[in-house]
Amino acid sequence: MSHIVIIGATGRAGSQLLEEALRRGHTVTAIARKASAKLAGRANVKAIDLDVLDGAALEKALAGHDAVFSAAHFATVPPAAIIEPAKRAGVKRLLVVGGAGSLFAAPGLKVIDTPNFPDAYRAEASAGGVFLDALRNEKDLDWTFLSPSAEFVEGERTGKFRLGKDDLLVSAEGRSWITFEDYAIAFIDELEKPAHRRERYTIGY
Repeated sequence: MSHIVIIGATGRAGSQLLEEALRRGHTVTAIARKASAKLAGRANVKAIDLDVLDGAALEKALAGHDAVFSAAHFATVPPAAIIEPAKRAGVKRLLVVGGAGSLFAAPGLKVIDTPNFPDAYRAEASAGGVFLDALRNEKDLDWTFLSPSAEFVEGERTGKFRLGKDDLLVSAEGRSWITFEDYAIAFIDELEKPAHRRERYTIGY
């Protein structure tokens, strides 16, 4: 079993990664601004209250772990704020909760550039693309970036989904979606049996 860190462990994606990791017997260091208030007393969880922009504190928290999951918001946490502390801490594996904006909706057309892309999500999606580019230029880390479908929603843990690479997945009904619960299954699978080293992949129904 692995000893992992989840940055953003109290958010919607991070909290489901936490639950899935615990379900499979991993131990988790949970990092968030108010991690202890929500996670104190949980078995196999060490909650650390931390601002991830404090690089020295984050480096200290990451040291000694097998892998780091980052579910931080791209618009407020630049790539170097996660990548550099992980490298200094000696953690080789970085798994990043991605976004759908950098996926391709059609050949040569990214989701973020489609006509109906919501303006409310543009800053986060753009920053997510920057983070992915930073990872692709990274020489030292063993990284993976998992982009969800267009709709990333709360729902059921079914264990039934499809995986893709750089193209947006759309269901037979014309919907592009995945639940946080099933997303977590796929990403903890990647932790346990790496199949997408140094690349981005995607998940959907």
